[in-house]
Amino acid sequence: LGMFSELKFLVPWGHVAAKAWGHSEGHPVLCLHGWLDNANTFDKLIPLLPRDCYYVAMDFSGHGLSSHRPAGCPYHFLDYVTDVRRVAAALQWRRFTLMGHSMGGAVAGMFCFLYPEMVDKLILLESLGFLLAPEDTEAWLKSKRRVIDTLLSLEAKQQTPKARGPEAALQRLLEANSHLTAEGGAILLQRGATETPAG
Repeated sequence: LGMFSELKFLVPWGHVAAKAWGHSEGHPVLCLHGWLDNANTFDKLIPLLPRDCYYVAMDFSGHGLSSHRPAGCPYHFLDYVTDVRRVAAALQWRRFTLMGHSMGGAVAGMFCFLYPEMVDKLILLESLGFLLAPEDTEAWLKSKRRVIDTLLSLEAKQQTPKARGPEAALQRLLEANSHLTAEGGAILLQRGATETPAG
């Protein structure tokens, strides 16, 4: 398991980078590094582990070879969990093992909490995982999972915006905002519409 390959997954702000060891038919294991570290955290460990697994160690956004988020965008903890969801989707993994070190362990724990059906084992290295007060659990789970799922389904549906003439654009705006008058809509469109070669 000494040899590895480099992987790259496209995301809206660039890409998430990862390293992979073993055969892609092997049991999938996603490895999450700690705070300010990167995928190389696992270089010495992976060769000592069972050979029948496919290990993918990702660089969280802004770490290692992954793209940074745009300047001025904070790195929220939940965004790291969303990064994991993106990578799992890109790999088409329905169920896999999560191994996390330190902060990566907390991200792994939160991911298990949100998507228990996707994780068969959780391995924590120098990490407590993720804990919530019991009375908050249900509502928190529902809302956070909805946030991530909605974001990713919107991104999957992204397509080139339709070009419309001024009248059609105003019509579309008024349909989407029943409280707007035609005059109000026209005022908003002066700054809210962009002219492209297509219209």
